[in-house]
Amino acid sequence: MSAQYLVKLLIDKKENFSVAGTSRSKIKFKEKEVKSFYLEEEKFDLKITEYLKDVTHVLVSTPPKIEDVIIKNFYDILSLNKKLIWLGYLSSTSVYGNHDGEWVTENSNTNPTSDAGINRLHAEKKFLQTNLPVRIFRLSGIYSKERNVLDRLKHQEIRVVQMKNQIFSRIHVEDIAQTLWNSFQKSKVKDIFNVSDDMPCSYKEVVEYASKLLGIEKPKEVSFKDLPEGSMKNFYLDSKKVSNQKAKLMGLQLKYPTYKEGLDSIFNQFN
Repeated sequence: MSAQYLVKLLIDKKENFSVAGTSRSKIKFKEKEVKSFYLEEEKFDLKITEYLKDVTHVLVSTPPKIEDVIIKNFYDILSLNKKLIWLGYLSSTSVYGNHDGEWVTENSNTNPTSDAGINRLHAEKKFLQTNLPVRIFRLSGIYSKERNVLDRLKHQEIRVVQMKNQIFSRIHVEDIAQTLWNSFQKSKVKDIFNVSDDMPCSYKEVVEYASKLLGIEKPKEVSFKDLPEGSMKNFYLDSKKVSNQKAKLMGLQLKYPTYKEGLDSIFNQFN
């Protein structure tokens, strides 16, 4: 999703880019200006290798498993490309693990508690060990008009868990795209950026605000111990406030500084 929003931003800015993207579903990008290639694990369109020989910018948004698919399949080609000046890897703030509600910066300790966070951190290190012009972007919880708490409330898919001092950060996908665009001009090789809004808070606060927008009762709270094992329970094990000051020093101006502006915009688009 972040890659698609960056493509849209590039098209809207009418920049002189030739854009190509990959898809795991063999579904082409909606934008006619974008070339589309199939990529999934070991299976990929061989035309990708020809295209990568001359690209100037590469954004890696594929979630890693044991080994990152881009390094595994395309590192040799990319390392020989003298035109390549920017490679962005979309990681996650899950690499920090739990910090008991305290602030984290790009220099904070990384101690991921989930498999996803462990794999992300492993991929980060792999990229940083290469000779590629890498930038790492640690994304907070992503929301957008396509995926948000308002929609989940409408479909009764929300669980609010009774927990003290459970704080997390989030970011609107449009602000991710803007951060990436800024970094084209203003970042250095091996820079690491947190990508987050200005208002870390509990999930409960976000749900309460969204419920008021919709004019419905907020969901009843459930106990943490009653949650099924899996990604939802793991989510509540981590608590931290993610600092975005480094990205702001790069000149980033958030379109949605807090979840309130973001949810207001989404609500108004559909009402």
